[in-house]
Amino acid sequence: MNDIKKIIESFTKNDYEANKVNLHIHTNYSDGTADFENIISQAKSKGYRYISITDHNTVKGHENFKDPILVFGVEFDVWYKYIFLHLLAYGIDPDSDCMQKFYAKNKSETEKDIIRIFSRRNIKELISSIHLAGGIAVLAHPACCWALNMEKFIKDLKEIGLDGVEVYYPYPRWRKYLKFSSVEKIEQIADKYNLLKTGGTDLHGLYLD
Repeated sequence: MNDIKKIIESFTKNDYEANKVNLHIHTNYSDGTADFENIISQAKSKGYRYISITDHNTVKGHENFKDPILVFGVEFDVWYKYIFLHLLAYGIDPDSDCMQKFYAKNKSETEKDIIRIFSRRNIKELISSIHLAGGIAVLAHPACCWALNMEKFIKDLKEIGLDGVEVYYPYPRWRKYLKFSSVEKIEQIADKYNLLKTGGTDLHGLYLD
């Protein structure tokens, strides 16, 4: 866990905003359209330092392709009380026994919203397993979570092991219209509770910026 935390702590706001680091990308291994290997090639040609391909509930792309530019990542669908959320796991050992139960059993569980929203993953167990597998747990696009009290929501997640919050995130597509908090407020909460701040574009299309 210390290694992946040190790597992510080394990234700055400018790294995310200047397209040098992108830790939230999807490919056709889940609900994206891009080819996994092609995204790696694009990142290298565009001068990225690091990227993370975080397909929903699956690590199959990472099993098939390795590269120094990659931060190992996966995005899990999970509930906390009445709130549906996406939890990014970085730096895990994908073969760890404790992680196997959380992976998708079929392709539909990686791409269809109507199936993924009925996730039965236990968030406390998931975060604990991410840590046991050597990784860190980060709350994705928090401003879109239907939390009545955003600070309490994030504080509660930290108390069960949350390591970070996705702060440098553009809220693309429908998420630009359905936000329940501001990016500024999210950053303030992250700072207040000493959480790692990460960023990415949540790419689902063919091309990196």
